[in-house]
Amino acid sequence: MHIKQIPIRNDLRNYMYLLACEKTLEAIAVDPLDHALCLETANEMGWKIKIVANTHHHHDHIGGNDQVIAATGAELVAHEDAMDAIPGVNRGLNAGDDLQCGDLTLKVMDTPGHTMSHICLYFPSSTDEEPALFCGDTLFNAGVGRCDFGGDPIILHKTFEDHIFPLGDNVRIYPGHDYIENNLEFTLDREPNNQSAISLRDKFKNGLDAESFVSHIGLEREINVFFRINEAQVRAGIASSLNLDEASLDSQETFIGLRKLRDSW
Repeated sequence: MHIKQIPIRNDLRNYMYLLACEKTLEAIAVDPLDHALCLETANEMGWKIKIVANTHHHHDHIGGNDQVIAATGAELVAHEDAMDAIPGVNRGLNAGDDLQCGDLTLKVMDTPGHTMSHICLYFPSSTDEEPALFCGDTLFNAGVGRCDFGGDPIILHKTFEDHIFPLGDNVRIYPGHDYIENNLEFTLDREPNNQSAISLRDKFKNGLDAESFVSHIGLEREINVFFRINEAQVRAGIASSLNLDEASLDSQETFIGLRKLRDSW
């Protein structure tokens, strides 16, 4: 699979993606907010956009749909339950569906929480390529999606327990926004001595390019505090910050507590 991660450099620091079949050069445009940049990039790469895939219905992920489709004739796909919220969807997707473009096949994951109709697209490993997850606003580098724009943190926690936490350490992460540097600071606010987070933060401060950075699940287990909800320091900090009983905190309550703190941090 060819992958082009495209930073939009707007206030929300969106990413959009082009995923192309290596044989046919037919491509999927994921969340193409900036239609002109998406089309220009596809033309430069020599790729033919055949599918537009939206991870969810928020405007900063669907804003370029119409123009990309008008220019390419691409099919528009999204979560089946988002078809009323996203104009012009041709095909609704459900958990376990295959999304095929040329010889490229992605698995559809149903990942509610940020919104209640959110999908991630999973590329299984092959003989010469590690697996990859195109995760919209469910999972960010060193963070997770907000839940106060039509989502639910309880549901988001279940999504992570059922689908994200079990992923292999080698799964590459391609999120919908570049928030990594701020997210690392939040992890360090919760775990000041997290050496993996300190080391990565320092690399960014010394010139590591966030726009070309690709994390993986194994690294997230070290630097993403939402993966670290069973760590004693994390739980103790949530109990103290939110005036909760540490002895009664479970994984769900810790995750929700972190999300609540991050909303206003």
